[in-house]
Amino acid sequence: MSGLKVVEIKKSVFEDNDREAARVRDELKDKGLFLLNLMSSPGSGKTTTLKRTIEALGDEMKIGVMEADIDSDVDAKTIQETGVKVIQIHTGGMCHLDAGMTEQGLTELEARDLDLVILENVGNLVCPAEFDTGAVKNAMILSVPEGDDKPLKYPLMFQVADVLIINKTDTMGFFDFDMSVVEKRARSLNPDIEVIPISAKTGDGVEKWADWLRREVRAWKSRP
Repeated sequence: MSGLKVVEIKKSVFEDNDREAARVRDELKDKGLFLLNLMSSPGSGKTTTLKRTIEALGDEMKIGVMEADIDSDVDAKTIQETGVKVIQIHTGGMCHLDAGMTEQGLTELEARDLDLVILENVGNLVCPAEFDTGAVKNAMILSVPEGDDKPLKYPLMFQVADVLIINKTDTMGFFDFDMSVVEKRARSLNPDIEVIPISAKTGDGVEKWADWLRREVRAWKSRP
């Protein structure tokens, strides 16, 4: 049909979001605020890892948390028990957060006096990887029970992540999971990805994760 106008909506949505995300990062830099986007599938141990992170860094930094979910406040109530500032973001059925939602969340959190804000994104390995939230760094959690084939199934998530936390290492003896295979597959997609095995349950490896976060926050705050 001649004269038919075709509009690439998906491309347009992503381009608009990318511009908004860049603006959010500029504002974060002006405020000296580090925003971490934490992603994973449901059941990987995001909230438990988050509690361990707050425990490790809470005496050094002013921390805030934004809990994103389709329709629940269970995780926010759990994090509230740690004493940090926390808000719940309901996405209205959407399976991800975009930069506009993140900016609104930062405003509601009143994050201007914080050093570190952690966004616990909606639990899945597809949609959150597609949308830039405006975060300074992206972290993802892969738990041992999920298997070592996830980089093959969800490559974009591993491509956009700056750091891969491999959680539930205390269960290694019960699952067919090869740590070296996961690292090889992840680095074939993203050569610069940092891989940090931990057990949020026992605390093993958490200090190495906390050290990574300390370095990144310092580096962000010291940027001209």
